[in-house]
Amino acid sequence: QVQLIESGGGLVQAGGSLRLSCASSGRTFSSYFMGWFRQAPGKEREFVAAIRRSSGTTYYVDSVKGRFTISRVNAKNTVYLQMNSLKPEDTAVYYCAAPSDNTVMTSTTESGYKYWGQGTQVTVSS
Repeated sequence: QVQLIESGGGLVQAGGSLRLSCASSGRTFSSYFMGWFRQAPGKEREFVAAIRRSSGTTYYVDSVKGRFTISRVNAKNTVYLQMNSLKPEDTAVYYCAAPSDNTVMTSTTESGYKYWGQGTQVTVSS
């Protein structure tokens, strides 16, 4: 069974930075793409970023391009989300996600992911 455990959330002032981590266990991490999503109060969960298994290609929602960076260290079974120049509208619960064993194409939608972490709260004050 795949398990995903996020860490690194917290309270930060606008313009600040945070780095989220997601540790994966239960299967060969390097064989699968990974994603980050977020859900703000009263809103639906939305895609934030994804990274292919080889780290060669990354994908971002337009609102975080140039500010957030997704990366992975396969030797540590960990995917990261470096968040810079944070804005109050980035406030949300952030979720790490992984696809099913049979999914090959990197996905930017919730339907492309089977496994989810418990979420970590990110709060950006103005």
